[in-house]
Amino acid sequence: MTGQSVRLRITRLLKVVFLSLLFVFTVLILVATVRTISLDVNTGFKLAQWERTEHIPPNITSEYRQRLISNFKEAIRIPTVSYSETNVNTTALQEFYGLMTKAFPTLFSSPLVLHEVVGNYSHLFWVPGSDLSLVPYMLLAHIDVVPANESDGWDAPPFSAKEIDGFIYGRGTIDNKQSVMGILEALEFLLARGYMPQRGFYVGLGHDEEVSGFNGAVNIVNALKERGVELEFVLDEGLAVLDGIISGLRGPAALIGISEKGAATVKLSVTTPTGHSSMPPAEGSIGILAAAIKRLEDNPMPRLFGLGPERGTFEHLAHSFGLPLRFIMSNLWLFSPLMSRVMEKSPDTNAFVRTTTAITMFNSGVKVNVLPSYAEAVVNLRIHSAQTLKEVLDMIEATVADERVKIDLLDGFDPLPISSYSTKAFGYQIIKKTVQDMFPQVAIAPGICVGNTDSRHYVELTKDIYRFAPTWFKPGDPKRFHGVNERISAKNYEELVVFYIKLFQNCDIRDLPSPHSAGHEL
Repeated sequence: MTGQSVRLRITRLLKVVFLSLLFVFTVLILVATVRTISLDVNTGFKLAQWERTEHIPPNITSEYRQRLISNFKEAIRIPTVSYSETNVNTTALQEFYGLMTKAFPTLFSSPLVLHEVVGNYSHLFWVPGSDLSLVPYMLLAHIDVVPANESDGWDAPPFSAKEIDGFIYGRGTIDNKQSVMGILEALEFLLARGYMPQRGFYVGLGHDEEVSGFNGAVNIVNALKERGVELEFVLDEGLAVLDGIISGLRGPAALIGISEKGAATVKLSVTTPTGHSSMPPAEGSIGILAAAIKRLEDNPMPRLFGLGPERGTFEHLAHSFGLPLRFIMSNLWLFSPLMSRVMEKSPDTNAFVRTTTAITMFNSGVKVNVLPSYAEAVVNLRIHSAQTLKEVLDMIEATVADERVKIDLLDGFDPLPISSYSTKAFGYQIIKKTVQDMFPQVAIAPGICVGNTDSRHYVELTKDIYRFAPTWFKPGDPKRFHGVNERISAKNYEELVVFYIKLFQNCDIRDLPSPHSAGHEL
């Protein structure tokens, strides 16, 4: 075979390879383009014929508006602070109970409503439905709040409920007394107008959610388990309506939490001989531990974007992005690796990419001239849905890779199960419809909670747990959560009351409407 014929064959082979690659690339671009144009997961939802259930319209008069705002402000003024599992403001919790009975006389006097105090300070309500064949649902919220100090820079005292430019300032306005009072106001409104639910429901108000809910939510769950209760779905706090928060998104988006990241609190410690600082060893306890911590920070957990529910979030919002983001969001089957690289660069979005690692405490030393014999650090991790607690602990051990560093799990749990958000998921579709009825301009998508709520204790009572309240967050608002100048607009609080009035009635349908065919099923 001559050299010329060999070169000819190689040229032909390269041409075939090039044309094949060009063909594959063209097909990929064509498929991606078609998907970009046609992908709107809400098409079937918008066309569905829903049964009419709103027999009591949420007409809020000026007089009633003043009363519900007054009740809410009074709730904010009660400092129901949880400091630790063993230190909660029980006096304030008792005072809050008194406020509830005063503000909602119909609710507490109705023969239809069964109320009980659980764990001394939490509250459980049961409202039976007229159709006993329908599985009940449950709404959750929590009464307690995190500490707040005016000296931190508040524009108004944190328990004053002062109104400034239409916003009510105070600890608990967005976490979570807006839901507590919103749910109770809605119930009071409906019961006073003769509401008789077709589907029964529970309302659980925990008193220690901010310190893990072991005395409130856990005892409520135990009481329901003893009665053999099974729930259609649970709705708790969690995600919200984000307006101007998601870069590139045209318009606001309501994210309904379908899961929560897991969590782990891990202690790393080192013990070495003590001695005088004039004769230090090559490595001391602080140096050994600091090196281990540095390895954890330098080697973050693996990228897992697209392997959890976060992919569904962006695909459901894809139609609300402009080009080229719409093209990318519509085709995460192709662009997930690229998205991972971009999102990990910001702490806000990195939380959706992987299990996050935060060094939150580091302690050692007792005197300037004494070599410390002991050093410890605490690491807080929020576990991605595609990982388990055990996998995370194994990776910590492999990354630290030093037998001198002792690793202890102080507390931890796996990510929560992913609740259904399909067209047949009753709870998700009812919440979605209620949001759409109130805010037709809002895009709606499933989301993942990076923090944890009381709802994690309810996994044995239902397979579908959702985390959402129609609290609006604009740029700058997320940092108010557990932070300074927590606030909510009076208008938004009224919207929460209306949301729950509509939600209670929307839940009275027996079955979801048949979904119309959409371009894509996700």
